[in-house]
Amino acid sequence: MTLGLNIGFSFILSGFISTVTVLGVNTSLSFLGQASYSSIARPTWAAIPLFMLMGAFCSSGGLAQLAYRGAHVLARGIPGSLWIATCISSGVFGAISGSSLATAALFGKIALPELNRFGYNKSISVGVIASAGTFASMIPPSIMMIVYALFTQQSIADLFAAGIVPGLLTIIVYSALIVIMVKRRPEIAPSAEQEAEAIADTSRAKALFDMWPIIIIAGIVLGGLYGGIFTPTEAAAVGAAVSLVLAVSLGYMTRMSQLNSALNQTARVTAMIFLLTVGALYYSQVMAITRIPITLTNYLVSFDMPPTVLLLMICAIIFVLGMLMVPVGIYALTLPIVVPLLVEMGYDPIWFGVIALKLIEIGAVTPPVGLNVFAIKGVIPKAMNISMGQIYKGCMPFILADLVVLGLLIAFPQIVLWLPNLLN
Repeated sequence: MTLGLNIGFSFILSGFISTVTVLGVNTSLSFLGQASYSSIARPTWAAIPLFMLMGAFCSSGGLAQLAYRGAHVLARGIPGSLWIATCISSGVFGAISGSSLATAALFGKIALPELNRFGYNKSISVGVIASAGTFASMIPPSIMMIVYALFTQQSIADLFAAGIVPGLLTIIVYSALIVIMVKRRPEIAPSAEQEAEAIADTSRAKALFDMWPIIIIAGIVLGGLYGGIFTPTEAAAVGAAVSLVLAVSLGYMTRMSQLNSALNQTARVTAMIFLLTVGALYYSQVMAITRIPITLTNYLVSFDMPPTVLLLMICAIIFVLGMLMVPVGIYALTLPIVVPLLVEMGYDPIWFGVIALKLIEIGAVTPPVGLNVFAIKGVIPKAMNISMGQIYKGCMPFILADLVVLGLLIAFPQIVLWLPNLLN
């Protein structure tokens, strides 16, 4: 990875070299073929491109813009209302997208011109958009939760349920932070009165009504999933179909180029995710053959170390890796070792899935990599002249807010486990 090799190929190459030293060339080639096929030859994997397609239809079809305009009106009168609207609408779009990068890139296009027009601080604006994009990883349906479930053989529905309360809690904490920041430094945002006057012609009731397509899509997907009507894959397929029908019937998707754009975007991102995941899962199977995870787990358990200390060490490792690697790679390197260890020590794997995802969310906006930061940098018009340093600076208050939420989730596991336990 340091040499710049594609991360998926890095996993495949290092795994292949490892197996050659143990099994020989011919057996290693056979194992590579079987592992690559078996990694994704399951119906559950179809949920990933289908959820991404659902988000792409809503993006290309203009349904995400409806959510943004509606959230702005609902937040009218609150200090920093357009930043809060960005947080809320990113959470709403996350409920139909599942992709953190896609959400950050989309709202970079939708929200940034509006924020700039109203005179919001540019650095904090891009920080809000990049940070709020991470809600899509936590609020179901989440692609990274599906990947975690496939790595650890946990229930996708339980993981989805576990992410709802932490996701909503993060939106609330972000919104409270924005209000405090604007009250302490009024110059970073227009006054609530000025902004309210600009959108006074739309009532809150109408704004909420205008968001009905997004609410219906999320309701069908999550209601069908938790009602036992759909499997995760079927929920994704139905969601994609309903998104397309609504976008076309409401007149938001009127050109074939919009459909082609959605399909092309889904295909490209799916190919990238699947290459990463195949390489990562192959690497984790190689690790299992070497028995390194089992040996290391037994070794760590033999230490007379309090479970809390070990948990914090694991969190620190994932946090550091989150600054340097993509999430699938982090899962491949850590989950085969840490999940059996944590289960042995009495921790719930569903709860840890949310903790690991929260750490990865923080890494998505933390230097030196921060994938969401790169995503938003790619859609910022050059005329705005915003540097990477300004984006990272704008993210810092929200990184601190995420750390507060993380501390609450670790200290009070029932925040995560209450809803899955209730549904079961």
